[in-house]
Amino acid sequence: MEDDRVLAGDIGLELGLRVADALKAALDVDITPVEALIRPAAPGRGADYQCNVAMSLAKRLGRPPRDVAAALVEHLDAADLVEPPEVAGPGFVNLTLRRDWLQEHTSRLLGDDRLGVPEARPRRYAIDYSSPNVAKEMHVGHLRSTIIGDAVVRLLEFAGHEVIRHNHLGDWGTPFGMLIEHLVDLGWTSGEHSIGDLDGFYQQARKKFDADPAFADRARHRVVALQGGDEPTLALWRELVRESERHFATVYELLGVKLTDGDYYGESFYNPFLDEVVDELEAKGLTEVSDGAVCVFPPGFTNREGEPLPLIVRKSDGGYGYAGTDLATARYWTRDRGATDLLYLVGTPQAQHFRMVFAASRAAGWLDDDHRAAHIGFGSVLGEDGKILRTRAGGTVKLVDLLREAVDRAAAVVGERSKQDPEGQGRVARAVGIGAVKYADLSGDREKDYVFAWDRMLAMEGNTSVYLQYANARVLSIVRRVGHDAEPGTPVVLAEPAERALAVKVLQFPAALATATEEYAPHKLCTYLYETAVAFSAFYESCPIAQAEDDRTRRSRLVLARLTSRALTLGLSLLGIEAPDRM
Repeated sequence: MEDDRVLAGDIGLELGLRVADALKAALDVDITPVEALIRPAAPGRGADYQCNVAMSLAKRLGRPPRDVAAALVEHLDAADLVEPPEVAGPGFVNLTLRRDWLQEHTSRLLGDDRLGVPEARPRRYAIDYSSPNVAKEMHVGHLRSTIIGDAVVRLLEFAGHEVIRHNHLGDWGTPFGMLIEHLVDLGWTSGEHSIGDLDGFYQQARKKFDADPAFADRARHRVVALQGGDEPTLALWRELVRESERHFATVYELLGVKLTDGDYYGESFYNPFLDEVVDELEAKGLTEVSDGAVCVFPPGFTNREGEPLPLIVRKSDGGYGYAGTDLATARYWTRDRGATDLLYLVGTPQAQHFRMVFAASRAAGWLDDDHRAAHIGFGSVLGEDGKILRTRAGGTVKLVDLLREAVDRAAAVVGERSKQDPEGQGRVARAVGIGAVKYADLSGDREKDYVFAWDRMLAMEGNTSVYLQYANARVLSIVRRVGHDAEPGTPVVLAEPAERALAVKVLQFPAALATATEEYAPHKLCTYLYETAVAFSAFYESCPIAQAEDDRTRRSRLVLARLTSRALTLGLSLLGIEAPDRM
């Protein structure tokens, strides 16, 4: 095996390659490196990695798991990388990295800005996230899509993929007929009102629509005028969009996400394609008319009575709903923009809708083996009472208010410790406050609900961004105090268990990042970063740097400190969280 392959990337992947070679030689079994099931060993196992493939192969081969494991170990060619492997329990294979290899590899890693992470074979991703509604203020319901989507974008871009962000704004249809007709009634002039005013006007329009049949009829005619290109109606609509986009930009800038005004693709953008979608689906024999609506019935989807479940592409009144727009979206991004992967950051309750859209898109040929789609679902943000997070008055929590409160609360936390000037404290408070909101969301399994609790997310201890930010600032403070004479190639000596444990943890960064990226699971990167910070704390307690017994040891430990900071800073940046040099 060439050592460059190890130095270029994930140690677990390299071990997987060697396990795959061993199984082919020993048992004539073909598996991929991923199927080798190499995982970092749990604490107390007495090893760095564990291979569990013998357990999964035993039934397939008709042999006891320990026999499969023993055959694997006998043929494993990895003496340059690991100590003699051991079979443990019912068939686990424990793998411990050689000290000399670990020391040399850690020494070289300081010169690698990517910390051993290889670049993937690039694909073109189109990712739909955030997706607020025009003429409405962004609220806490937009928080998860925006934060998780931004983290996924950052992870994919770092991996080497091309990522096209598209913010699918709700800017078309009946709601705008209602709102524009109400504004006309009010004698509204463009530029007179803020997004908050528009939000209020929308609520008023909704009530009028429900209570006044004459207004409802006028609103429906206004929708026809809008869709037909009536210029006065379009002028009002454009002003609604512009004012809303100014509001969105304020929120995105405060939140520190990558979305820009060049990423807006509202429902109106796809409107010209909707009739073409229906024509193409009809030409391919995929549609049926049901109660006057044009539908696709993807196989395998039924209602509670066992009847086929329709995906309504065009409603009986000729209008289009979410299904039609989502099909137009899949068609546009794969056919017209050449996207290989479509990602949708939308709440978990929409899972069935997207499965049906994907099934219909595959039947239409817009998705295939080379063009994939995934729904990245997530749970809700709950208050400490276990219910959907709301204001004390029971209203919707405005996102801009929540973020500003986060910065204000963080300022109080930072002010207790910081020795910086007010301007510096302000920058840190913003990094800490916004980071706390993001990390509280990202550190848990995205598919589950999570409880929004200020005290927990701003805690100085535990798995919080504040803990990680302070841990990184502490590491950098030590580096500044001790000196910068540990450069790439500085020999690393791992004499103490805590030194070795920290080195192994740093070297697991590529594996943690690969898992988080491939599974769209930022929480797995969060867990890794927390474990790294804890490993550094244990290292620092037992392995002094400034007071090390000799220069060689001091420089070696300084390398470990700098690598720790590199892992924390890079990892947090891929979550969209700042890591201030000083706190």
